[in-house]
Amino acid sequence: MGCLLKGGGGLYQRLVVGAVLLAAGAGSRLGHRPKCLLELGGVPLIRRQLIALSGAGVDEVVVVLGHHAEAIEPVVRDFPVTVVHNPVPEAGQASSVRAGLAALAGKLDAVIVALADQPLVNAQDITALIGAYKRRGDKAMVVPAVHGEPGNPVMLDAALRDEWLAGEADAGCRRWRLDHPERVHWFDTDNPRYRIDIDTPEDLQRFAERTGHVLRWPAVPERA
Repeated sequence: MGCLLKGGGGLYQRLVVGAVLLAAGAGSRLGHRPKCLLELGGVPLIRRQLIALSGAGVDEVVVVLGHHAEAIEPVVRDFPVTVVHNPVPEAGQASSVRAGLAALAGKLDAVIVALADQPLVNAQDITALIGAYKRRGDKAMVVPAVHGEPGNPVMLDAALRDEWLAGEADAGCRRWRLDHPERVHWFDTDNPRYRIDIDTPEDLQRFAERTGHVLRWPAVPERA
């Protein structure tokens, strides 16, 4: 029996939580470059996400790569994660989610599906999502809602993961959420970090204007 943690609303058995971190995209709207390698304070966004998941006590992490895998994999190699390659990343995010869920090896209670290009999500934000999951009632998925708009990461129970891997549902969080609204718990929050990710040059500019922080591409090593 797991230890009991006291949280808002009562006592909860400790959850065993896995995470799928999606980093397979082509970055087509950002010059076909790997968005997750943008740096904030000199730290690539994908490493910031791994630090956040670790700090929140996530038990197992799978990183899904596809486009730009050769550039990204060395950046995550020193973390205790499983790296999997989506052979068909052009098939869309659902194919990467499925690949990540299939690669999780442990017996889990729940899974977080996270994006590797969210600059500001930190361990406290992941912990808050886990807390909302514990209070979800009988719902299968928890989605942050920032002033009514859906955010990321999301969290789903192990039974839903099994449904998707059995082929009984489309393993795409957005599509499934639209098809099964009665099984979604909305985590209402005013935390804007759940809504910030980077897809376009305009996103980079807005991020700098709103936060005062600049995201930079990694420096290209000089040739000897």
